Amino acid sequence: MAAESTPLALPVLPLDDEVVLPGMVVPLDLSDSEVRAAVEAAQAAATSEPGKPRVLLVPRIDGTYAATGVLGTVEQVGRLADGDPGALIRGRDRVRIGAGTTGPGAALWVEGTRIEETVPERSPGSPFRPGKGDPYPGQVAELVTEYKALATAWLRKRGAWQVVDRVQAIDDVSALADNSGYSPFLSTEQKLALLETADPVARLKLATQQLRDHLAEQDVAESIAKDVQDGVDKQQREFLLRRQLEAVRKELRELNGEQEGEESDDYRSRVEAADLPEKVREAVLKEVDKLERSSDQSPEGSWIRTWLDTVLEMPWNERTEDAYDIQGARAVLDAEHAGLTDVKERITEYLAVRKRRAERGLGVVGGRRGGAVLALVGPPGVGKTSLGESVAHAMGRRFVRVALGGVRDEAEIRGHRRTYVGALPGRIVRAVKEAGSMNPVVLLDEIDKVGSDFRGDPSAALLEVLDPAQNHTFRDHYLEVELDLSDVVFLATANVLEAIPEALADRMDIVRLDGYTEDEKVVIARDHLLPRQLERAGLATDEVTLDEGALRKLAGEYTREAGVRALERSIARLLRKVAAQHELGERELPLTVGDGDLRALIGRPHHVPESAQEPAERRTAVPGVATGLAVTGAGGDVLYVEASLADPETGAAGLTLTGQLGDVMKESAQIALSFLRSHGAELELPVGDLKERGAHIHFPAGAVPKDGPSAGVTMTTALASLLSGRLVRTDVAMTGEVSLTGRVLPIGGVKQKLLAAHRAGITTVIIPKRNEPDLDDVPAHVLDGLDVHAVTDVRQVLELALSPATNGAAPEVPVAV
Repeated sequence: MAAESTPLALPVLPLDDEVVLPGMVVPLDLSDSEVRAAVEAAQAAATSEPGKPRVLLVPRIDGTYAATGVLGTVEQVGRLADGDPGALIRGRDRVRIGAGTTGPGAALWVEGTRIEETVPERSPGSPFRPGKGDPYPGQVAELVTEYKALATAWLRKRGAWQVVDRVQAIDDVSALADNSGYSPFLSTEQKLALLETADPVARLKLATQQLRDHLAEQDVAESIAKDVQDGVDKQQREFLLRRQLEAVRKELRELNGEQEGEESDDYRSRVEAADLPEKVREAVLKEVDKLERSSDQSPEGSWIRTWLDTVLEMPWNERTEDAYDIQGARAVLDAEHAGLTDVKERITEYLAVRKRRAERGLGVVGGRRGGAVLALVGPPGVGKTSLGESVAHAMGRRFVRVALGGVRDEAEIRGHRRTYVGALPGRIVRAVKEAGSMNPVVLLDEIDKVGSDFRGDPSAALLEVLDPAQNHTFRDHYLEVELDLSDVVFLATANVLEAIPEALADRMDIVRLDGYTEDEKVVIARDHLLPRQLERAGLATDEVTLDEGALRKLAGEYTREAGVRALERSIARLLRKVAAQHELGERELPLTVGDGDLRALIGRPHHVPESAQEPAERRTAVPGVATGLAVTGAGGDVLYVEASLADPETGAAGLTLTGQLGDVMKESAQIALSFLRSHGAELELPVGDLKERGAHIHFPAGAVPKDGPSAGVTMTTALASLLSGRLVRTDVAMTGEVSLTGRVLPIGGVKQKLLAAHRAGITTVIIPKRNEPDLDDVPAHVLDGLDVHAVTDVRQVLELALSPATNGAAPEVPVAV
């Protein structure tokens, strides 16, 4: 509480940007004209009035006088510590400033009114414990205690212990609040707020809040300063420890007799010397920091060293120059492989595009380079694996083979996490590391033999590797840094396209290798297989010669396959026999082997064409047997279908199927039987037998699973031959799906089937009309040796396949007993 008293006339002593509170004693410099004028005016007025000279200390903020000042008495006039004249003034009471007035001297005189303060009463023995009717019961005492505690904490931090005792001795609320005017951390505005607050309790609350805020800011500043100091100390300590570590390593090198320049363990220098991408360099340096902080006994150190060795050995920026001699590349492919026109054209096209991109500065488009992903699909032994080496040779790139057959662990492709013991990168990363360049030719061998189990699906992990839109940022689980595979040429090999997941097959450019013709096999055997086996048998090229007739008989009668592996084994067996006989003195060299000498050397042939057998020995020598064409994992093959009718007295009506057939092939047999039952009269067939007697259709080689719709016309022809008694022509083979109305529908694998027919000595082939465009893929000399008929109806098939009836008598239908 505050009250005003009688007016006072006082000279004004202005304080620029300073505030003096009651109770404060401050020295003022008398060299300032305004200060000197005010003091002299006060001294002149004091001669006429008893007491010390009095002045009005008024804050002047930015040239504006405050509305409240402090009545001050001049305690002493003399010299300051620096020798300048000065005066010591003590603040007494707050004064509210009124109008100006006159007075002696050059100072400005104003009228002021003293502000009387009402302080809460104190109870005996307990300062500031108010009476029963006091409006601040206990609150003032708590406020005083809090302020003294805060002030003591701040003073102790500054080491001002003597001031602590003086503050603790102050009991008056007003004096305690005004004592904060000595605080150096208070701004002029904060001190002015204390001056203008007349109520002592409110002023003490304001002073307490100001002190509390300052201590909080001081704590934050000290925390920041401590963190900064800790960081500086840590850097200094780390620098010192690194220097000590270098000294220890130097001593160890000298102890082990190593030269100063050998820094096999200094990974930091190796990283700085390596040509690494920026993101890879950042990741490697982080691991180097971890390694330097870890102890030699820590298992993490060995993991980090293995990881650093792997990353530093990767050829991040190593690339081989492509050979853009297109004609030369095609010549290399032709010299190393016979046939395979499709894949040779695909590689030639790829090289031509790469050359044009390089000439136009389009080597990298959208972060991706011009790699390729090809899938070579074909039967075993046609040269898919060796073709990969030839492609690398033609392009001037390095070649790496990755065997995927039987792989069941996804980590084999993407690598293991580094947290596992014995973790390694995946096979793709290891292949690039082994190649020593970022653009090798990687052969993913037997991609259709990849399996899956509880360890994951490797084919799913290959989706990113073989996707040209994603593999420029391939991330191996072990490396955990991006690896650019967009410049790698991936060649995947497979025997069966259907075994490859659809999503994976969609990412690859499929190139089919459907096997070799007999003429191509002869060329391959003469130019490639025979020279290689002569060398392995220890024979010179002029010591043993196989004429073309012998090679053709080996390919046609001793082996019947889509590839040439069995042919090479037969040649190797023949040469071993010749070498053994020569060592035993039974045969002289040089030797020329003709087709007539083969039986004496390696025995009788295993595959004799139907056309070469006696008519009575042929499979189609009886009614009910037809020749079909099929596609297996080993290429195209000839498939025979046998049909018979059961005795009406012993066999029930219906259809019996044997030969380990799939659901689709069983349905084809039902369709063939239904067609003949409904159209038998039109075809002049005794369809009554089909209703009364059970039909049995058998596919020989019963241990081999068979499925697919393409045997529909073959089963229909076999049943028609059985019912009519007309034999199926020996030189005719057929393929096609049949419908209930007798339509012949298209099928797949025409090229492979025609190659199989050509190998088996078939001269006439029946195919669906809608498969005629597939004939463009068949070699011309194979088509020249075949009479291909494209049909649309099963009636045309029967006219072409069945031999004419010998007489008008009713046919004799074989009966199964």
